[in-house]
Amino acid sequence: MKLRPAPKGNSVTDVDMDNREVITADGRKLFVAASGAPGGTPVVLLHGTPGSRFGPRPRSSVLYRLGVRLISYDRPGYGDSTRHRGRRVADAAADVETIADALGLDRFTVVGRSGGGPHALACAALLPERVTRTAVLVGLAPRDAEGLDWYDGMTEANVDEHTAADADQAALTERLDELARRTADDPESFMDLLWEQMTEADRRVVNGLPIRRQFLDTYREALRRGPYGWIDDDLAFQNNWGFAFEDITGPVLLWHGADDNFSPVNHSRWLAGRIPHAEVRVQLETAHFGAVEALPEVLVWLAADPVPTGDAL
Repeated sequence: MKLRPAPKGNSVTDVDMDNREVITADGRKLFVAASGAPGGTPVVLLHGTPGSRFGPRPRSSVLYRLGVRLISYDRPGYGDSTRHRGRRVADAAADVETIADALGLDRFTVVGRSGGGPHALACAALLPERVTRTAVLVGLAPRDAEGLDWYDGMTEANVDEHTAADADQAALTERLDELARRTADDPESFMDLLWEQMTEADRRVVNGLPIRRQFLDTYREALRRGPYGWIDDDLAFQNNWGFAFEDITGPVLLWHGADDNFSPVNHSRWLAGRIPHAEVRVQLETAHFGAVEALPEVLVWLAADPVPTGDAL
């Protein structure tokens, strides 16, 4: 199977997406986007690494049908959001709470995909009175996870990236700066690099033109101002995450493709053994990018206990 080129022309980013800027207590800007049913269950989506608020999501018509208002934002350093140097995974909870306050949301659900998974778990642990349900798709375990061979089954490129974050921050910065510049100019070039590492299951997913264009949109937006969000994500994953899994009191769904070679399935199995009330779903003949196709099903699970929304965003 070959990578099918995306058609030229306008972006397929959802034209019904609402955007706004939210200011944190320390003066940083967070750029937020929402789509779907204005009165639906609020779901905060934590994008992958690298990624942006434009990350792959169901169209508004699907979200309306599911009764979901999907809210996402550029993590600090990505897209238009101000960089937060030295941020920890736990710091995502304060940013999400700021966004929820701005939107008038007392309670909400969260879902994190890939590199967004640890950040979603931070919200669950540190905002237990506000986060009612949490889902993680193809997520990662902490770097120091006892009893887990963290790199087992991971692509060589991902191993190189994470080991550089652990050992040589200058080399990581140089590498990601070059890759970010190239991706911002030509996101197809980054997709080509990923294609070389993908399983056949993942190639099938990203060869679908609408999904593929969404990935190109999110990579371009994520990195157009530089590699800083990507760098800070990688460094945050290597360090202490800043919260305890036992503090997660609400239900958690851990979804993973059995053949994932970017964040292997054993990461979710390890998390399941440490998070109270966690349910694991492993899908056969599916890999990392299958999480995009699984998202509507996961949104149904998140909306099982309707949560009243606030602001119309």
